[in-house]
Amino acid sequence: MRLVFQCTVCGVLYLPPEGLAWSDGRAASPLWCNRHHVAAAARGITENPAAVALALAAARLRTGVPQAEEQPPRPDVRPSRPARTRRVSRAATGRSKLK
Repeated sequence: MRLVFQCTVCGVLYLPPEGLAWSDGRAASPLWCNRHHVAAAARGITENPAAVALALAAARLRTGVPQAEEQPPRPDVRPSRPARTRRVSRAATGRSKLK
């Protein structure tokens, strides 16, 4: 599933390539749409790494892609302790009134 990003300047939703790199070799930005990314590069403005990580996390949340460290539980998980199979009868545990 591809990630959908939202530009932090104009608020438009955009869909960059999966590898975050355009076909001509330029890097795509998770913060800015193509128009604002080109304008920021022309001014010499670089992306804040913390803001990039936040934009990637927001895009994963928006599209429902699980985080890297988040893994679904295994369906074949067995209990840590074996089930108790030996049953205790009432005669062994009950006291006799005749004693």
